[in-house]
Amino acid sequence: MSAFSLIPASYVALRRSGDVLLQVRQNTGFRDGHWALLAGHVEPEESAHEAAAREAYEEAGVEVRTDDLVALTTVHRTLRGGGPIEQRCDFFFATTRWTGEPSIREPHKSAAMRWWPIDALPEPMVPHERAVLDALAAGDVPPIMTSGF
Repeated sequence: MSAFSLIPASYVALRRSGDVLLQVRQNTGFRDGHWALLAGHVEPEESAHEAAAREAYEEAGVEVRTDDLVALTTVHRTLRGGGPIEQRCDFFFATTRWTGEPSIREPHKSAAMRWWPIDALPEPMVPHERAVLDALAAGDVPPIMTSGF
């Protein structure tokens, strides 16, 4: 039996007048050059909500109250193909309330940041994030989604 790990991460979609804030990943080793939401791993002794709020501050400099985060979905995903089994549990949140003006706060990890219409997202985009935002634009986000199974 292969080793198994489950890695949690939180994502936050800042929403403004039908738009969503995205950034271009760089120097991360995962989907560099792709547009993505504000996101990061959940740290020890931190809730998924707290991780989302922390990542919004670290990556975009905005303060989000955990009470203002609306749960969208959880994506259970994997990448098949030999080696230890790695699975991810991604918690997606949205909010229309925050304090501060979003700007790049980690220029070593983000090449660009801008608002995009939810129904006209850019390419390339991280695929599982794109699936969540497409479902959100269609008004039909299931409580649990999967990717890679």
